[in-house]
Amino acid sequence: MRRTIACILVGLGALLLAAAVMIPTYTVDKVAKTPLDLRITTVAKSVPGEESMVLDSKSLVSPEGAAKVDKVAVSSQRFLTVEEPSDADQMTVQAGQTLRRDDRDGDAGVLDAKVDRVTIDRFTGEPVATSPNGSIAINVDKSGASVADATSRQGLQYRFPIGTEKKSYPYFDLNARATHPIDFVEETQIDGMPVYYFKQSIPVTNLNDVAPTATSKLTLPAAKWGLEGDGEVTMYRFYTNVRELWVEPRTGAVIKGGEQLHLYYGRSAEQVDVSALKAHLVFDQETIDAQMAVTQESLDKLDLFGKTLPIILGILAAILLIAGAVLGVMSSGGRTIDPPTQRIRPSNL
Repeated sequence: MRRTIACILVGLGALLLAAAVMIPTYTVDKVAKTPLDLRITTVAKSVPGEESMVLDSKSLVSPEGAAKVDKVAVSSQRFLTVEEPSDADQMTVQAGQTLRRDDRDGDAGVLDAKVDRVTIDRFTGEPVATSPNGSIAINVDKSGASVADATSRQGLQYRFPIGTEKKSYPYFDLNARATHPIDFVEETQIDGMPVYYFKQSIPVTNLNDVAPTATSKLTLPAAKWGLEGDGEVTMYRFYTNVRELWVEPRTGAVIKGGEQLHLYYGRSAEQVDVSALKAHLVFDQETIDAQMAVTQESLDKLDLFGKTLPIILGILAAILLIAGAVLGVMSSGGRTIDPPTQRIRPSNL
């Protein structure tokens, strides 16, 4: 009976030991992917005390006066969801984004609106190697429905890889529709959570060369641009940006983000004639708190399957193996061996 129990204990111990080894190597790979149930709203607002300017579009079409630039705070909101096609290995992210001036309500305050879609790898965060792998909608048709332009892009955008490293990554800029490096700067913390700080500089870009629109190239009287003369002057809309991201490295989640946007009209890239938008936007505290809460849930799952369960199962396996071995030795040592029977031969007398 002891020997049977010992065998059972050793078997269970071996099973638990195998589970302790397999969980970190198999289950964690399944858990360490961007979840498919993402519904994230992020809000970024002008940094108090820093210059924030917006061109009053109505002043461009008014019969009198030069273009007017208002000093007003702005805010950006992005609503991100997961759409089809999505499966165990890839996911399609859709992000509706609006930029608005805070002093006007409703449509009057909207400065920019776009819908972006991209299909990415759930582990690396990189766009999948298909063409096209995304779309950008900045225009609407006569019915008011958005018109999406198919795109093929490279580089990270909404998430970093699981296990982000201290290095530069290619990062796609939605406004310039171009990929530029985003560089690791330092390791720091946000409210006690370790994060990697990355920074990206977008060179001055002529938006009329990227995606021509009604406002990317304007020809107006010189006086409207605040210039001398009676003739008309053609201005192009230029864009530059400094992007800052704070990333939780184990999950690749962006905890905090900021952009130093500058859009302006100029006769050349080197000459700022009229600023259309100049603002330093950073995630508000509510967004940071929400990002940290969602990220902490993912970290807890990684710790559960990567550390806690393997340790508990390993300890239980050791206990069962030791108990089974001891019981096995005791069962062997407790057996009694009968002495051999000696036969007495009769003597030849």
